[in-house]
Amino acid sequence: RSLMNLRELVSALNDFASLSLAESWDNVGLLVEPSPPHTVNTLFLTNDLTEEVMEEAVEKKADLILSYHPPIFTPLKRVTWKTWKERLVVRALEHRIGIYSPHTAYDAIPHGVNNWLTKGLGACTSIPLHPSTAPSYPAEGTHRVEFCADNTEHLDTVLSKIKDIQEISCLTTLPARVEGEDQTRVSLNCSQKALLEVVALLSQNSLLYHKTEILLLQKPLLPHTGMGRLCTLSEPVSLSDITERIKSHLKLPHIRLAMGMGKTLDSPVKKAALCAGSGSSVLKGMEADLYLTGEMSHHDVLDAVANGISVILCEHSNTERGFLSELRDMLAVHLRNKVNIIVSEKDRDPLQVA
Repeated sequence: RSLMNLRELVSALNDFASLSLAESWDNVGLLVEPSPPHTVNTLFLTNDLTEEVMEEAVEKKADLILSYHPPIFTPLKRVTWKTWKERLVVRALEHRIGIYSPHTAYDAIPHGVNNWLTKGLGACTSIPLHPSTAPSYPAEGTHRVEFCADNTEHLDTVLSKIKDIQEISCLTTLPARVEGEDQTRVSLNCSQKALLEVVALLSQNSLLYHKTEILLLQKPLLPHTGMGRLCTLSEPVSLSDITERIKSHLKLPHIRLAMGMGKTLDSPVKKAALCAGSGSSVLKGMEADLYLTGEMSHHDVLDAVANGISVILCEHSNTERGFLSELRDMLAVHLRNKVNIIVSEKDRDPLQVA
């Protein structure tokens, strides 16, 4: 087994799921780094990093913990023995263990948590509820402005004034024939702020202004990537059958079920909208026969039910944890078996049915 250093491993993990796919509010990536060089022989996977799980990681001589949920989320003002989150950092550094968290980057990817959750429904096709956009393109500006003008000194004046505006890029001029006349087509990319200045400048000449087009530049959507999934089952299944399938997939003896208005256990489920974890904001307003997530507020459940949508809640981390064994197998291939990968045995949902 050839070992990997931490930086190589983090780079490989970022290749497996780009952190640019994570939600803007999230705190993903390498959160705790022992002083370099740091060699990783054992990678330890957990859904939640609790103190009990940290002791297991120490015992199993982990060099890097991949914790799906970020154990550091709000900024720490000190690192003492006083609170459990601070103690995690102390223990990690004392034992030279790094901590990496992918969280919503793993929700978005096609081979991630939500994709694993769809397997609980049986044969189905799925698309993201909120698709991710390509991280890199278009490179500059939020808007494109295009206009045609006669080849006059006036055009030169306008162009020189445009060049003085900040946050303008990709300014090009091309010869164009408009209604049989030779003209120049001008195209530029600009920011929202620069757009106001460009429009103010062009509006001084009504002829130019009436021939102006403004395009909103949007990054292309990434196929099969994004938050949540809308699943269309190959064959409609009764609500009671779907419930049993989900319990079996998540290995749970119980789930919580709210039946949609006018629905029974025999009602067919053809479309299911799902989101691992806490799904209200992602599922809201989606048309489906069923919402499947870990937790939802009381009022969001009432809303869904009033709209005839049944809701299945499995507790937050129960909709995520089962993905870890699939992740272990995928990472073993991705990291070419260079590191030993183990899944926590102490990691569990904090809630139980009493």
